[in-house]
Order: sequence, then C-alpha cells, then structure tokens
Amino acid sequence: MGRPADWTQTVTGRAGMCSPGRPPVARREHQQRFWAAIARGLSSEDAGVAAGVSPAVGTRWFRNCGGMPPSDFPAPSGRYLSFAEREEIALGRARGDSIRRIARGLGRPASTVSRELRRNAGTRGGTLVYRATLAQWHRDRRATRPKTAKLAANEQLRSYVQDRLAGPVRRSDGTVVPGPWTAPFTGRNKPHRQDRRWVSAWSPEQISRRLRVDFPDDPAMRISHEAIYQALYIEGRGALRRDLVACLRTGRALRAPRARAGRRPDGMVTPEVRISARPVEATDRTVAGHWEGDLIIGLNRSAIGTLVERTTRLTVLLHLPRMDGYGHEPRVKNGPALAGRGADAVRDAITRAFAELPEQLRRTLTWDRGKEMAGHAALTASTGLGVYFADPHSPWQRGTNENTNGLLRQYFPKGTDLSRWTRHELATIAATLNDRPRKTLDWKTPTEAMNNQLLSRQQPGVARTG
Repeated sequence: MGRPADWTQTVTGRAGMCSPGRPPVARREHQQRFWAAIARGLSSEDAGVAAGVSPAVGTRWFRNCGGMPPSDFPAPSGRYLSFAEREEIALGRARGDSIRRIARGLGRPASTVSRELRRNAGTRGGTLVYRATLAQWHRDRRATRPKTAKLAANEQLRSYVQDRLAGPVRRSDGTVVPGPWTAPFTGRNKPHRQDRRWVSAWSPEQISRRLRVDFPDDPAMRISHEAIYQALYIEGRGALRRDLVACLRTGRALRAPRARAGRRPDGMVTPEVRISARPVEATDRTVAGHWEGDLIIGLNRSAIGTLVERTTRLTVLLHLPRMDGYGHEPRVKNGPALAGRGADAVRDAITRAFAELPEQLRRTLTWDRGKEMAGHAALTASTGLGVYFADPHSPWQRGTNENTNGLLRQYFPKGTDLSRWTRHELATIAATLNDRPRKTLDWKTPTEAMNNQLLSRQQPGVARTG
C-alpha cells in the first residue's frame, strides 16, 4: 500500500504544495545586504556583488522594486534560525546525530530543532529529507505573509487616487483639454525635452491628506502617501498601473535622489530695488498681495511668465506670444524682442494680469535679475506695484516661485515650444494648479486660501487666474 494523499500535511503540519523547482537565486539575507548597500549609495550592480549575487540580479532586483526595498528587512534578531544554523542541522542529520545533540551544538532548545525538521523538511520521494536550502525556502515563503494591497481591495479609494493622479485637465465648464500628444510609456523616465501628458498630477501626499478633508467620517478612505508610492513603483502590487509614474511631477520610472536645479544668470539693478529693501511684511507672509515672478523658457526662445502669490500660493500665468515678424525679419541689435519675452512684452503682460486684481493684492513683486524686467520702473508707475530683485545666485529668495515653476514643467517641459499654447489654455493650467491642496496651506487649495483672504477683508469674489 502507498501512503495516503494527505500524509505530508499530517507529518509536516503544512498543506500539500507543488515542487519548488530549483533553489531560488538568493535568500532573504542576500536581499537584506543588497538594499543595505543601495542605502550606502552603491549602484545596483555593485550592490549585487556586495550582496553575493551577480550584477545582473542586482539590476533586476532594483528595477522590479522600482528603486525601493519591498519591505524593511530588519536585521536578524537571533530569535529565528538562520541559514547557517540550518546547514548545521542538515550536517548533524547526515552524521546521524540525535536531535538533542544538534540542539546543544546550536544552543537552541531541542523542541526548536524538532519543529524545524518536521515543518521544513522536503517530502520528495515519499520520505522526509532535510536540506538547508529547501528549509530556508520554506521559511522565506511563510515569512512573506502576502496581504492584499489596500488600493487593490478598495475600488472607491483606488478610483479616487487614480483620478487625482491621472485625471484629465478640464476647463471651467467641465470639458476636457486634451493637451499635446505623448508617446506610450516604455518603463523609462520622462522623455527629455518632449511633451508630457496633461493630467491633474496631484502628488501622493496631496492625495493622502485631501482624503481626510473629503471623507472625514469614512475611515476606509485613508491611505498613506508611501503606500501610493509603493503601489506605483513596486512590481506585483496589482493596485495601480506602472505607467502612472509618468503622471508624477518628476516623471521618474525609478525612485532616485533629486537633481540640483540650475541657476539663472543675474542682471544689474539699483540698490533701492534690491530684496533687502523689500517691506518686512512680504517676508513673513502675513499679508496677501506680495508676489514672486519669473519666466520658464522653451524651445526657440519661447517663454511663459509665472506669478505666484507668497501667502496663498495662487498662480497666474502670463501669455507671451510671438511678435509680428518673428522668423521672417532679421534680428536688429537693440531692436524689439520678436520672440515675445522682451522687456516691453513682459511689462505689458504683467500690467494686464494685475489690472484684474483688487488693489490690496498689488503690493510687491520679487523677480530674479533677468533683463526681461528692465522696464520695472514703468511697471511700478502704471500699476503701483513695488518691484524688487533677488540677490545674485539666490533662487531660495524666490522659493515659492521656483517650486511652482518645477510643478509647471510637468505641463511645459524644457525643450518644447511654449508659444503654441493660447491664453485660455494657460488659464486652464493655472486653475488646475490652484485647485491642488497644498501642505503649507494645511491642505487647502490656493483658490480656497485666496477666498479666505478676501473674505477676511470683507471683499467679495476671488482673484482671477487668467
């Protein structure tokens, strides 16, 4: 008579399972050493070698996990048997040692060794055979304890996250703005100097925090920003599509340190308009009406002007179209800037933008030292707006504007022609940005913050963004 079908479950205490096949490429200890090496700054190839696997395996681990470890991988505490101890158990069994003798040699209770031989032994060939590699595989398989991701189990939460992350850009009447055509996602970083998808593009932290505002009484509608990142980057979570990483502001296919932002050259300004002469109330952000501005530059000298209010983070985009004759007439020294971003064009665009704002929101404007603000005296005379210039090579003095320009680069990448977008399309993007909740505003949107500012001054309405 043969053995009954359920003999393995009776003897080992685990359910029947298929053969594991060949031993895995590496054990959990190898992955622990690999991610520890990554944390020290090693490349994926060097970290693989340091962990005891091939460079190709290290590269595959790094890419499959999206550049982040799939779990914390805590250091071994000694509570559980290690692979070295399992090798000693296998050698002791091969020599014919008793369970108590093996346990004394390891400094473990005899019950631990007995349970190990029963639970993690192989059952191939109809007998129990203990091998260290197979026992370690059984241990690692149980240690994973797979759990369904929250986004995979909660359809309402998943839809909310996907809509805020990759939802379409819409006009005020609800119609969708398609934006530029983009190439399909290939698993790589965002395309260099090419168009990107126009989407809502909320950050995972903005989504996580806004859930508490939109669903205050529903504990099921809660998720951390790190869980969203893991659902995007770690392969096999099955919650969010991998291509949605292209909707993040950085557009990186793998998590990596941020690159340093470039610096713009400075221009000459007089002492009375330096940032040191700016009113103190502009520095502490207690009063609305103090702005920061800059240009984002595109292909063929195209540009878009950006204005950001320091207190509420409200964004206004300036349309700077080409002037008549651009591309046809020869350039004239000291002549008009036909590209559309000269001093006169920028001054007129700012004048039009501030003409739509209440007087209490026209206090100061801080700019970098670009030559496009050569007409700042005429701007002050026509609008009453005090213009001040940041110190050379000091972008942190206009940090709000620099951060906003980084957000706008998701819609207007470097190396693309920015002159093709109309005034209404720029206003739509500004409204999209102003409807994102901000951490610095306690997860209110800039539009809501500006409304509160105006209501506190008993002024009706809200500032227009284009």
